[in-house]
Amino acid sequence: MIGLEFGILDGIQQLRSPWMDFWMTRISFLGNSGWIWIVLALLLICFPKTRKVGLAMGLGLILCLLIGNVTLKPLIARIRPFALREFLLLIDAPSDFSFPSGHTFSSFVGAGVLFFSGMGKRFWIPGLVLACLIAFSRLYLYVHYPTDVLAGVVLGLLVAFVSVYAIRKIFEKRGEKPRNTEGATKS
Repeated sequence: MIGLEFGILDGIQQLRSPWMDFWMTRISFLGNSGWIWIVLALLLICFPKTRKVGLAMGLGLILCLLIGNVTLKPLIARIRPFALREFLLLIDAPSDFSFPSGHTFSSFVGAGVLFFSGMGKRFWIPGLVLACLIAFSRLYLYVHYPTDVLAGVVLGLLVAFVSVYAIRKIFEKRGEKPRNTEGATKS
């Protein structure tokens, strides 16, 4: 399996160019510590119509941190691909373990919450595109294996679904009528 993963990573390296290097480093930066998704969650919380979506995203990002960085990365302790091969990194070498991809995990939590909360295509489609670009950037930059990224996608979507469900249930117990879109329109 590891041979197949390195084959995929090496195949992606055929796309290398100054233009791709420039964009992939910047796209990956957007996923550092999940900051782009944290900012989005805080913005959503500021408006009553999207507050539940922002709370779901915040909950999902906290779960992402606990499940991914605190539990799975040290438990599985997978060495990153660049550490097993001589490879000139375009970014600072991450110091934690590889599995799962935290950038991908948090990005798919963000995009997944937008989708599962019913925010509409004009919100979740750009979120999904950004999540996919961030996930791909981690492969391009040789800091994750494909299975790290795949695990981040699956875990992110699961956590997003659970987070949206949990926030809906909390607000229902508080006596609020459940609303699908929190005031956003589907497009």
